[in-house]
Amino acid sequence: QVQLVESGGGLVQAGGSLRLSCAASGRSFSSYAMGWFRQAPGKDREFVTAISWSGDSTYYTDSVKGRFTISRDNAKNTVYLQMNSLKPEDTAVYYCAIGLAHFRWSIGTAQAQNEYDYWGQGTQVTVSS
Repeated sequence: QVQLVESGGGLVQAGGSLRLSCAASGRSFSSYAMGWFRQAPGKDREFVTAISWSGDSTYYTDSVKGRFTISRDNAKNTVYLQMNSLKPEDTAVYYCAIGLAHFRWSIGTAQAQNEYDYWGQGTQVTVSS
């Protein structure tokens, strides 16, 4: 069993920054891909970004490219999402997820929610205009 706990969400003005963290426990996550997704009110959950197990490959959805950065610290079993130049449309609940042994790294797999095995409970990010 794997537990994922997100933190770092909050209320920020447009143009501001937040750094989300996702701490994993239950097993070492250093061999597994990690992803961030978000769900805005009234909308489906969508892919934001993902990082390979080694950290040397990442994918981003177009709307966050150049503003968000995903990173990981395998020694701390933690993945981060640095969010800069935040916009009101970034308002959502942000979820981290882990893809275990079956996960084959590719953009298609990284974007597919059903490829991930465990999910965190989410953290709210609200960007005011």
